[in-house]
Amino acid sequence: MAIQSLVSITDYSKEKILQILEKAANFEKNPNQQILNGKVIATLFFEPSTRTRLSFETAVNRLGGRIIGFSDARTTSGTKGETLKDTIIMVSNYADLIVMRNPIEGAARYASEVSSVPVINAGDGANQHPTQTMLDLYSIKKTQGKLEDLKICLVGDLKYGRTVHSLIQAMSHFNPKFSFIAPKELEMPDEYKLFCKEHNIPFEEHTELNEANIADADILYMTRVQKERFTDLFEYEKVKDVYTLRNKLLENTKPNLRILHPLPRVNEIDYDVDNNEKAYYFQQAKNGVYARQAVICDLLGL
Repeated sequence: MAIQSLVSITDYSKEKILQILEKAANFEKNPNQQILNGKVIATLFFEPSTRTRLSFETAVNRLGGRIIGFSDARTTSGTKGETLKDTIIMVSNYADLIVMRNPIEGAARYASEVSSVPVINAGDGANQHPTQTMLDLYSIKKTQGKLEDLKICLVGDLKYGRTVHSLIQAMSHFNPKFSFIAPKELEMPDEYKLFCKEHNIPFEEHTELNEANIADADILYMTRVQKERFTDLFEYEKVKDVYTLRNKLLENTKPNLRILHPLPRVNEIDYDVDNNEKAYYFQQAKNGVYARQAVICDLLGL
């Protein structure tokens, strides 16, 4: 029987998404349990991470499990030429579940195919980040009271932003409307616009972040321009400061609007916005613990 993993948000049906969100809500009420007592979780981070790695480790620690792994690929046998396949098979012998971040698109899918234990994709390049999507959905549901019929503005790096790619696919179950706000160089890839068309999801595109373009939004999802994804630093310099969200822009937005950001931010959200009641990105990061507790326990059948 194939090992169940979470590589892409498309691995989850609408029913599974709702089930995981319900589990996350239960973990928020009681995050400290001994459900993972005796379980070992491996966190393999071939790429830098703060929130994702620490929230996964917090999720496991609060449930009584143990953590092994690394946060710097330079400390592994990969520097000696060990292949990803050999690393995954070896770690499968030690752990009950593997959480992996890798800069190469498709690495997580490959790892899930050679692993003898479940694999959670904690980000593979610009491709997918499904547990981020689950905490995003949890944050949206908490702040809006629903997932259905919402207007979501996605802003910034829509070309390389794996979080927005996954969010589009997940929200396709809930009748959303999207607004894509990005410079031409970082616009939403055609494959995701085609996905919207195939699923009858209305969307509009803009190059300006202004009051008119966010006036009817329920969720304003800001993203960082990701320097590490650019092969040409001149191109990065051209677009790195293209948008900055300030309180002035939020004055005429809907009362229920909430601002999300997968973090880290650079300068795309002004620090003054942190005190705005519509800012939710730090609570969003906290929600990652509960969402990841739910995903881990689900994959382990607990």
